[in-house]
Parts: sequence; structure tokens; C-alpha cells
Amino acid sequence: MTHYFIIPGLGNSGPEHWQTWFEKSGGNFHRIEQKEWDAPECKDWVDSIDMAIKKYNPEEVVLIGHSLGCSTIAKWAEQSGTKIKGALLVAPSDTDVQNYTFPAKGFSPISLNKINFKTIVVASTNDPWVSIERAAFFAEKWGSEFVNIGHAGHINAMSGHYQWQEGMDLLKRI
Repeated sequence: MTHYFIIPGLGNSGPEHWQTWFEKSGGNFHRIEQKEWDAPECKDWVDSIDMAIKKYNPEEVVLIGHSLGCSTIAKWAEQSGTKIKGALLVAPSDTDVQNYTFPAKGFSPISLNKINFKTIVVASTNDPWVSIERAAFFAEKWGSEFVNIGHAGHINAMSGHYQWQEGMDLLKRI
């Protein structure tokens, strides 16, 4: 049985966000809680993934990252070397650019190492936190399948992604 672990970005994913809809969908979805959502340390977020999945068979674990959660998964994959079933990486924030001024420590530089499990990167052509070119670059470096969903903002509740069935369908490909 597959266990899905949700890794939100800064501020956590609110009640209208597609990650919350996934969590409440009735499947085996678990949100990884962080001790600091607004000014995080990368090491803490990476350690939270380790703690959350350690009692599960890695072959049955799928991580679902949004925004800064994607960078966290890439760092976790680099540091842990654990081979899991896969990950869905949605709207990966580009922490390496100057306009990323959030108080997040240790996420930059973004890991560009190949990830040793199946990954799908989903990006938008008008995301304010990552250009479509950089998202495609991350996907190439990580060895990910790349899905461009067009003009979809940051693929969050603010851009109208509440009950995001397309995302749920993408999970079936992992």
C-alpha cells in the first residue's frame, strides 16, 4: 500500500489548497508538520521527512512537495540516498534568484543532483517564484519527467487550484 507524504511550502498549505484536498481525500495521505513554517531551516525540514517516513517501507513512500517543499525533497534525496517509490514536485520555488527574499535558510543553492527515484516536476508558465525555464532545468538535473500545465500561477489556492484532479491523476503515474 502506498503512503503519500505531503510537504507544503512556506506558511503551510491552507484549507483551500490542493494539498489539503489530497490529505482529506480519504487515501493514505499524511502531512509532514514542520516546527517552523514561516522562517524555516532546511535541515529541520529535511529531518522532518526522515522522521515521518522512517517506519514505512521506502518502496511504498511517495512524497508530494509544493514550492519550497520541492527544494526540501531534492535536498533530502541528496543527503539521505534513500530510494523511495517516487515524488510529485509541484511549482518548485527558485531559492537561488534575487527576488526570493523569504526568510528561509539553507535551501540555496538548490540541489542539482539526480534524484534516485521516480519524480515528476509540474510547473506553470507564469509562476512568480520559478520561471518555466528554471523548472525545466531542475527537472532535467533531477532526472524528472517534466509537465508544463500552462498559465497556472504558483499552482496553489490563490491561482485557483483547490480540488486539483490533474495533480491527483499525476500521482497515479508514480
